[in-house]
Amino acid sequence: MSRPKILLTRRWPKAVEKHLLERYDVTFNETDQPLERSEIRAAMTKFDAVCPTVSDRVGADVLDVKNRRAKVLGNYGVGFSHIDIDTCKKLGIVVTNTPDVLTECTADIALTLMLMIARRAGEGERQVRSRSWTGWRPTHMLGTKVSGKTLGLIGFGRIGQATAARAHHGFGMKILYYSRRPASPEVEAATGGKYCESLDDLIVESDFISLHCPGGAETRHLINAQRIDRMKPSAFLINTARGEVVDEEALIDALKHNRIAGAGLDVYEREPDVPNDMIALNNVVLLPHLGSATTETRVEMGMRVARNLDAFFDGQEPPDRVV
Repeated sequence: MSRPKILLTRRWPKAVEKHLLERYDVTFNETDQPLERSEIRAAMTKFDAVCPTVSDRVGADVLDVKNRRAKVLGNYGVGFSHIDIDTCKKLGIVVTNTPDVLTECTADIALTLMLMIARRAGEGERQVRSRSWTGWRPTHMLGTKVSGKTLGLIGFGRIGQATAARAHHGFGMKILYYSRRPASPEVEAATGGKYCESLDDLIVESDFISLHCPGGAETRHLINAQRIDRMKPSAFLINTARGEVVDEEALIDALKHNRIAGAGLDVYEREPDVPNDMIALNNVVLLPHLGSATTETRVEMGMRVARNLDAFFDGQEPPDRVV
């Protein structure tokens, strides 16, 4: 019996690729460059499973093809706003993701961004590398203290909770959070979190605002010009969630005119395109989507996809089924 044919739209860690090759007829994207939509569309007619990443846009035009062979999308990542879920439901295409395994590393990056922007670490490193640093002096590159400040979290799932616990227990921060519903008393006790019924109240009260909500139509530009204007002039915005949650043009304008103190970003509206006006600013730290970028996490993400594919092709329910 022939083995199922699967396509990986990008290269994965070698350990995962080796694991998949033992079970499936695997095709790799040898160039490791983003595939064109036409290429993914063609793949839907040639493979039993397609495994996209956040860099792929899998819309109705890609999914709704004649002679479609693919029955499952094994998404490499927890977020799936890049996939047209409604079309998948209509066509009966199974979609899986990789929850749980990104939690710790993404929370680490959120704290990294907070510390970097508050203490002006990006600026400082650029000074040293450019040899423009002239030495220590009492007024050089004064930043903002993180310890004891108020951290407002928008979204309080696993990553938000892990970020809260680090900030509360590690830096003595006061934790506010906004989500669809309050967390359990046990979670609040473990994280120091206090539920805020109003998003706008959280924004007004916070010294740092960290985004941990999913992408999609409901949250697109959730952080817009009006909400940025409600932030304290001394406040910082941190985004490790999805780029489209923030109106980038509104954020750039606020940073240019110092209406907020700064921002730390790991995700962008039109990745990998980052606006030149953003790159030119000193009061923003920019990372290249490193949230899950540890060897351990990326391997476990791939193994999670593999477990979902194994279950699907064995006629069982995939453990991380989204659709």
